[in-house]
Amino acid sequence: MAVASGVHSPLSLRAHASLAPSHPSSLSPSSTSLWKVFRRPNQVSMAAQAASAPPRSVVANCASSFPHTGPLSDSSNMRSQAAKTTPFNMITEEPAVPKQPYKWQRVLLKVSGEALAGDHKENIDPKITMAIAREVASVTRLGVEVAIVVGGGNIFRGSSWAGCSGLDRSSADYIGMLATVMNAIFLQATMESIGIPTRVQTAFRMSEVAEPYIRRRAVRHLEKGRVVIFAAGTGNPFFTPTLLQHSDVPKVINAEVVLKATNVDGVYSDDPRSNSDAHLLDTVSYQEVISRDLSVMDMTAITLCQENNIPVVVFNLAKPNNISKAILGERVGTLIGGSRNPSNVV
Repeated sequence: MAVASGVHSPLSLRAHASLAPSHPSSLSPSSTSLWKVFRRPNQVSMAAQAASAPPRSVVANCASSFPHTGPLSDSSNMRSQAAKTTPFNMITEEPAVPKQPYKWQRVLLKVSGEALAGDHKENIDPKITMAIAREVASVTRLGVEVAIVVGGGNIFRGSSWAGCSGLDRSSADYIGMLATVMNAIFLQATMESIGIPTRVQTAFRMSEVAEPYIRRRAVRHLEKGRVVIFAAGTGNPFFTPTLLQHSDVPKVINAEVVLKATNVDGVYSDDPRSNSDAHLLDTVSYQEVISRDLSVMDMTAITLCQENNIPVVVFNLAKPNNISKAILGERVGTLIGGSRNPSNVV
């Protein structure tokens, strides 16, 4: 069917449009006007917008080696020292969080199994674990790094069961180590329920429920503000978990103090249950604890703490706010291997 000159059918227009180039630069000067006819509507609108839009200047500061002059350099010099620089040298403002000068910045909290039992109606008292979690949370928010070790005496004590029904000492100690893991998992769940990031590390592998004890990983967790709970002692029989918890761990994670939370107010001059004249000691030296055989903790652990100059604070877990006071270095319980100062800070 013939088509009149200068008139194109819709089919022919679509065919020419599909073959039309996207830009007139590829056409000859005589064909430029034809391209304007066949280009698509969206190309027309985009070209019109580009032609009508005012020119814009974009400045990207992608290299710190280019000097700034004029108002830009003046405004940059007035920025706060808390400003941080991204990889593209873009400055973002972040408020500086002041760090309080607390006595200790990294502490090791020892919680005995008997203290977790509370009134001994159950092996673990949920009220005790929640009280521990809340007080630890209050100090971690202040920037203090907290590691925790737990005992297992509320569930099983290997030294007491060894020899019963043919149970040898090694097997009894392994059962006691598992008891500390049970307490650690319970305490971890309580802490995470109130928003405290917590990790459990054990001396032997239990990858389904805990991380293996790795010093660098533990220190990194502490630096990131996480609470680390150590369990299973040394992983070897004939060594009580106390030995690891009071000596090796504080040394390898660079803890500044050991805080022993028990069910008594501190270290007494004698057993208060048998001697009514026994009184609470405010401070005591390592050597005095050893020579007087004061029932504080494992004597090997006391000796190792003395060699590494790590003080120990013994206090009552049942009294409210005692944990936070001890962590912040306030006067509470008995201080072993240190001295008090007049400002009530250890």
